Amino acid sequence: MILSLEEAREALRIDGEDNDTIIIPLVQAIPNYLKITTGRSWMEDDNPLAKVAAKFILQLWYYPQSEDASRVQRTIDSLLMTLAAEARSITARKWLDG
Repeated sequence: MILSLEEAREALRIDGEDNDTIIIPLVQAIPNYLKITTGRSWMEDDNPLAKVAAKFILQLWYYPQSEDASRVQRTIDSLLMTLAAEARSITARKWLDG
């Protein structure tokens, strides 16, 4: 996973295990979401930008009605565009290196 359960709790500012049944499926869904939206799997890399994007996505999914939801969504959109560009660059480098 891109985020560990502990990292997810920290990003959400949640103590304890009471909400793990909600948090775990959200964390498990993030890698597929990133792959669909960026065109690349970020599971094999320890990419700090993918980790940051994952934390923002988790916050939006966990707190969808928060006052900051629209700002968080704009941040996610920007991060996803950057990750998609990075994915294209990585693919191009691999193709050129043959």
